[in-house]
Amino acid sequence: MKASSIKTWHWIHKWTSLVCTIFALLLCITGLPLIFTHEIDRALGNTVSPPVLPEAESKNRASVDEMVADARKRHPGHFVQFVSLDDDEENLWYVRLGQTVDAREASAVLAYDGRTGKLLTEYPLDQGVMNVFIRLHIDMFAGLPGMLFLGAMGLVLVASIVSGVVLYGPYMQKLAFGAIRRRRAARILWLDIHNLLGIVTLGWFTVVSLTGVVNTLSTPIFGQWQATHLAEMIEPYRHAPPVPAGSEAAQRALDSALEKVPNTELGFMAFPGNSFAGPHHFVAFLRGNTPWTSKLLKPVLLDAENGTVLDTRELPAYVSALLVSQPLHFGDYGGMPLKIVWVIFDLASIVVLGSGVYLWLRKRNVSADAWRQSLASAAGGAKEAA
Repeated sequence: MKASSIKTWHWIHKWTSLVCTIFALLLCITGLPLIFTHEIDRALGNTVSPPVLPEAESKNRASVDEMVADARKRHPGHFVQFVSLDDDEENLWYVRLGQTVDAREASAVLAYDGRTGKLLTEYPLDQGVMNVFIRLHIDMFAGLPGMLFLGAMGLVLVASIVSGVVLYGPYMQKLAFGAIRRRRAARILWLDIHNLLGIVTLGWFTVVSLTGVVNTLSTPIFGQWQATHLAEMIEPYRHAPPVPAGSEAAQRALDSALEKVPNTELGFMAFPGNSFAGPHHFVAFLRGNTPWTSKLLKPVLLDAENGTVLDTRELPAYVSALLVSQPLHFGDYGGMPLKIVWVIFDLASIVVLGSGVYLWLRKRNVSADAWRQSLASAAGGAKEAA
């Protein structure tokens, strides 16, 4: 590679790294506890599990309508937005309510035993240390602008990774792979560590960065789906009158959806008036029963009054990419072993980012010292000449 080309790539790597490093460090640090969200919530008592029941009772199934009616009774004047099934516990159901049926923020989330229909707990909203980590990691408490800004930083980080890979080849021409020059100056030692860990974490850091960028686009991605595919599904019924709250046939609709798409279970179901459904409809998002298909969803449009299936379609590729990237970003595919791998790479990436900042600061100090020494030499020369 020509010297001029190396200089250009070095400039790209330096400035892309400087622009995104602080935010990348924030995401890596806040991402560490989020890898173990379920485990931490369980340890803090923020999650519940349905009680053990006798075998005969454990096969019972409560009506979704009963759980919805109980949630409305506990929060009069609020609107049911979604009902959903827990990802890991088949007997744990959630009912989410809002100040309006299409409110962005939930006003209450209640957990129910899916066998008895009894309330297990009402989750505190926007409280606890995990909520702080989640909000910092997702949008820095700035909503959609914060999400999009972090997505832009993710793209800058990818540019930094690519430029670092380009520079790694020429750098390693004079060194064996993985060489750490321990007897040299501290800056040389940390440069070797920075380069070694950077190349080791290359694949992981790139995947996490790209999936993170996709995740920051969740709002516009679902907005595009709602404006196109969902709008096409409900277009034939757009003149139907809205369904009064409390008159929906939620359980009948869910049964119809599961019968229409066998070998699936409910992910979540949007209630009439929500932006994920029409004014006269439920939309049940069903997931598969394998590790891969459980991350994907299939929407089923249902009549809210009689529960009949009206339409069902596959989600477009860009929505499926989002659904796959969300669990992959946090290593939520292979259980605890994969989570541990994610932690190791996350910690290594923190070292890469921190050492990059250190190297930049040391170089600036060296440059400043050299500049001062040159001034002192020039002054001494002038004094001798005088």
